Amino acid sequence: MGEPRIVEISDFNAPELDIYARLTENQLVNRASPSDGLFIAESPLVIGRALDAGCQPVSFLMEAKHVAGKGRALLDRCGDVPVFAAEEEVLCALTGFHLTRGMLCAMKRPPALAPEEACRNARRVAVLENVMNPTNLGAIFRSAAALGIEAVLLTEAGSDPLYRRALRVSMGNVFLVPWAYLPQDRPWTEFLRERGFKTAAMALREDSLDVADPRLKKEKRLAVVLGTEGDGLAPATIAACDYTVRIPMYHGVDSLNVAAASAVAFYALVQRE
Repeated sequence: MGEPRIVEISDFNAPELDIYARLTENQLVNRASPSDGLFIAESPLVIGRALDAGCQPVSFLMEAKHVAGKGRALLDRCGDVPVFAAEEEVLCALTGFHLTRGMLCAMKRPPALAPEEACRNARRVAVLENVMNPTNLGAIFRSAAALGIEAVLLTEAGSDPLYRRALRVSMGNVFLVPWAYLPQDRPWTEFLRERGFKTAAMALREDSLDVADPRLKKEKRLAVVLGTEGDGLAPATIAACDYTVRIPMYHGVDSLNVAAASAVAFYALVQRE
């Protein structure tokens, strides 16, 4: 494995920096050619977890002091990839760079996992219906990894787990929990039932079960279904699920943010040995 190629930079107009300075998240995804899709990982922790998961680096952008400092161990794992380095005041020309702990890495998107594979051996999975906010998505993945959810299944209309903000908020836990997009050619509740899952829709309704109801925890395979910010789950989704489940509220609070609700539900519903 060769040494990294250090390239000192002073101008973000260089075309090789388009990945960091000018391309949008949707352009990086490259839906027209998924095999050429990219994502941006930021901070040594997130970059390290992406490398651990087998993601292939394309280039780095970092403060010059980190080349021989806290970035050295990561660079030693990446062969002769180009490393664009500059002083902090130069890098601050890139919007938001000061939030990255001094380091970004462009990486190739890993091949998409089939939903059948993602949940093959799982007993507890999360289903995210149209969760749009990358911050919420990242927080849900962090809770899923910490609290024993074994797979995350998403609808296509939601945010991308590999968006830069989602990755950062998840602390790289997106790479620790298998995830996949649900099939679109039929109701996804059918897909889950065929695999022995009961579905639990998180919704505040009078006929909902308390999240602590012991019947839920006794289910061998359970999918915890969470909906989009604001509107929550679609009525048709709630009707199609086996259970409707609520988190009890006090002091007149009407609901929790979807990320906070996910943490409560995951803790309550995961089977611990």
